[in-house]
Amino acid sequence: MKQVKYRNSASKLLFLGTVFLFSLFQPTFGQADAATTSGGDVAKGEALFKSLCASCHKRYKRSTGPALFGVTERHSTEWIYSWVKNSAAMIAAGDAEAIAIWEEYKKTPMNAFPQLNNADIDNILAYVMVPKAAPPKSAGATAQATSTGGGSSMSTNLILSALVLVFAMLVVVLFLVNKTLKNFAAANDIALPEAETRKPIWKAFIENQFLVLVTAILVLLASGYFVYGFFMQVGIDQGYQPIQPIHYSHRIHAGDNKIECKYCHSSARVSKHSGIPSLNVCMNCHKSIAEVAETTATEDYSKEFYDGEIQKLYKAVGWDESTQSYTGETSPVKWVRIHNLPDFAYFNHSQHVSVAGVQCQKCHGPVEEMEIMYQHAPLTMGWCINCHRETNVKVEGNAYYEKIHEELSKKYGVDKLTAAQMGGLECGKCHY
Repeated sequence: MKQVKYRNSASKLLFLGTVFLFSLFQPTFGQADAATTSGGDVAKGEALFKSLCASCHKRYKRSTGPALFGVTERHSTEWIYSWVKNSAAMIAAGDAEAIAIWEEYKKTPMNAFPQLNNADIDNILAYVMVPKAAPPKSAGATAQATSTGGGSSMSTNLILSALVLVFAMLVVVLFLVNKTLKNFAAANDIALPEAETRKPIWKAFIENQFLVLVTAILVLLASGYFVYGFFMQVGIDQGYQPIQPIHYSHRIHAGDNKIECKYCHSSARVSKHSGIPSLNVCMNCHKSIAEVAETTATEDYSKEFYDGEIQKLYKAVGWDESTQSYTGETSPVKWVRIHNLPDFAYFNHSQHVSVAGVQCQKCHGPVEEMEIMYQHAPLTMGWCINCHRETNVKVEGNAYYEKIHEELSKKYGVDKLTAAQMGGLECGKCHY
């Protein structure tokens, strides 16, 4: 009987343990079921979502359209099929759910996708129903936690304390040895050697007039050299790299995303100044881009950092991400100017960018690689003159340049003309 009771108790324990484990993993099982409810292919759905839906929808937050995670719980699958293929027809037919969504999102029309079949939509649903993964802990936090551990800091303090103790003991030993030697000499009537009396070196130097004259000449020449070098650096800010109120990565925008420089600095084509792009230009993209991709992060800048900077942009322009609308509460961004020529120097961006066809990188360096923008070139007069001496003028397709090119080519006996040969070294070109 005892053996039977033991077996029954073991069976009960096994059953209870199984129920407990199932209860622990039940949320995970439920999520997996939700992600594959539609029976679609997640990989294919991701490709379709990014090519057709990502401009207006996000999976886990509201954008131009509603967040799509959990859409199969809010609407039936058949309703979703009809909505994706032709939402306007459902609104016109008086469908209550369709009209409610249309009015909630300010009657913004949704593109129709009649080319998608039910299997394609199932794939998209499988992708958008995948639960959001928990953000991984940053390596910096782990490193900080490790560095604050007691073991490493304690061992370092012990080593430093031991070194200080050894140094103090050496000082004490040397002092005692010196005292002992003096006492020994005094006890045995040993006379200690006296320091030789000689003229101080500074007095001997002053009495030698030739050395004084040569030293004075060398000091004056050295002082003049360093003073000249110091004043020649006044106003030269090569390498200047200020921290801006909103972190803007040229590496991401001009490098990874291949955004043309003149899309943001549009006035460089037609104006003297390149201009600071308004925040409305930023919002052309960032109305739909509220966070960066995981692959954008680097060792120095995490994804959370970049996402936080986008939130600063939203605050500056008064953009409410939850309602996808402007609140009217704006705040100016105090950008820090990097490139700044003296007022007496004339420089026209449009003349260089549009007429001469000079690339932005010629003066500003590899901006597509810069995480933080800095002044690449010295922008000195000599630097500009060397560029005029080395750069050939593009005369193709310009009747004025064709005529002057023909005349100056005969004068200089060359096929191509530099900016210097066309008057680019005249003082009035840059100073007026």
